[in-house]
Amino acid sequence: MSRRRQIYEGKAKILYEGPEPGTIIQYFKDDATAFNAEKQGTINGKGVINNRISEHVFARLAHIGIPTHFIRRLNMREQLVRQVEIVPIEVVLRNVAAGSICKRLGLEEGEPLPHTLIEYYYKDDALGDPLIAEEHIACFNWASQEEMHDISSMAIRINDFLCGMFAAIDIRLVDFKLEFGRLFDGDYSRVILADEISPDGCRLWDMKSGEKLDKDRFRRDLGGEEEAYREVARRLGLLNEEDNGPGEVLDLSSHRSRLRGTPPVKK
Repeated sequence: MSRRRQIYEGKAKILYEGPEPGTIIQYFKDDATAFNAEKQGTINGKGVINNRISEHVFARLAHIGIPTHFIRRLNMREQLVRQVEIVPIEVVLRNVAAGSICKRLGLEEGEPLPHTLIEYYYKDDALGDPLIAEEHIACFNWASQEEMHDISSMAIRINDFLCGMFAAIDIRLVDFKLEFGRLFDGDYSRVILADEISPDGCRLWDMKSGEKLDKDRFRRDLGGEEEAYREVARRLGLLNEEDNGPGEVLDLSSHRSRLRGTPPVKK
């Protein structure tokens, strides 16, 4: 498919005009950022892996009735999605204490929360995506009461489903972020799941070792980012020999051993 006019470039993706009205091509980059883009780098092959993981997760969520913008994957780095108006709110679901909540509330990382916590952040890079309350959302009309009801209900269902999906492959879903968009049909609009779900926006810990399998490896200079992302894809059953193109050959046993701090098995 020929690439069309670029609409937007963000930290991890580029959006292009789609082949039909109301569609967009979403291109996944290898760029990695942290701390509101203060730290920047590259994770080789990240875009390919995130494309596959997000496709898999969105397809699974569609099967349980979650409406999403995803239509289909086009190639290794691109997927076709419905054009939506993004609600300017990041929805973060927390199951275990980690990241900013530990610093804000003095919690110990890894401490299970009494119940799943939903937080809202205003999407504004210049302001550092500040934490907000539902009262802020209503006051500034960033989303209607009905939209917030739909968003929170979907978020809880998504969390319950993904916790089970990852637990089945020995991964703990610590926390993750979601974005939603308005899909218009004339004057009517409804809120659907948008953006992506991948190790870029999730904290994923190995249930046995506690090893981090997400972007925290980049944030904290732990190394092994490529191996961690691929390990998640491997456990989800998304990697096979055809995925190892030029420059992206993966010796899974060797990389998993290094990720867990043990020497690889000699062949």
